[in-house]
Amino acid sequence: MSTATVDNWLGLDCRYLSAGHQPACVVDLALARGIDSHRLLRGSGLFYEDLLAPDACVSTAQYLRLLDNARTLLDTRDASFLLGQRLLPGHFGVASNLLLHADTLLHALQHLVRFRALLSPGLAPRLHLDTHHLYLYWVEVFDLGRSRRFVHEAAMSAVTALSRALLAERLPWEYQLSWSQPGYIEQYWVHLGENLRFEAPLTCMRLPRAYLARRPAAASPTLGRIAEQQAAQALAELPAAGSLGEAVFDCLYGLGGRRAGLEHIAESFGMSAATFKRRLQRDGCGFQALLDRVHAQLAMELYQSRGYSHDQVAACLHVSDRTNFRRLLKRLTGKSPDSLRVWLES
Repeated sequence: MSTATVDNWLGLDCRYLSAGHQPACVVDLALARGIDSHRLLRGSGLFYEDLLAPDACVSTAQYLRLLDNARTLLDTRDASFLLGQRLLPGHFGVASNLLLHADTLLHALQHLVRFRALLSPGLAPRLHLDTHHLYLYWVEVFDLGRSRRFVHEAAMSAVTALSRALLAERLPWEYQLSWSQPGYIEQYWVHLGENLRFEAPLTCMRLPRAYLARRPAAASPTLGRIAEQQAAQALAELPAAGSLGEAVFDCLYGLGGRRAGLEHIAESFGMSAATFKRRLQRDGCGFQALLDRVHAQLAMELYQSRGYSHDQVAACLHVSDRTNFRRLLKRLTGKSPDSLRVWLES
């Protein structure tokens, strides 16, 4: 467990993200659609001239404000998908080179997770592998507000575009989406495909394992190793490797479902319970929400990947009473144990 200091995290207000990377993608998309840069940057504390400076950096809060402004001003059903296609592999220096020269698709996705601070600000990707599939979950460690679905759509489009760029074909990704089917379903079909399932317990992407070992045409062991060293150096130069919410999520996930109390986790991070709660709330990320998210993902993995029974899942989540387990699962996923299993197997 971590013993980092209170401020040793990439918080919402930490200015670390190069303005010429993801923020520039948002600005360029808006400019291409005729949106004035001053309107796009309104409320962010940024000016267009600021973004052109070679060492300009923005905070996650400023980046999320840009996304929210873009969502509102573009007001088109394809904006999030088109933005996602610009994001990965992107033009982010060594981080993008690392993706482009990855030995396999699996390595590229592992790089995405490891270097998420450079490649995926605002939304933390997590991988899970079972015998047949890879699952890519998206963990919200900041308050995404009204742009939540927009950010998820862009992230999924980005990974879809990345895999297509690496392997030069459209892969059979399946998408489990935690919201109701929107009125612009045709945009999902065009940009993601038709393997869609809405009202899912959690948002994730799934791909058969057979595709993970495929070698991209541009793979280069030498260039890839150089890029990895350079990306590691770039990551080390950031104020921190990630957000407190990410670290707490990883800590809770590593406990494997054990019911950890806030005070115990706060102590492991070198904080009082009050400071710990306040620091999480500053990023719009509560402890109970993170704990629920971990338990929901574990339940999904146990049902979907291991074929566990209700009693086995309850035991893993340390819930001995069936009534309490039913209530817990209903709160976590919106579904009863039986309906969740039917949903996952259908």
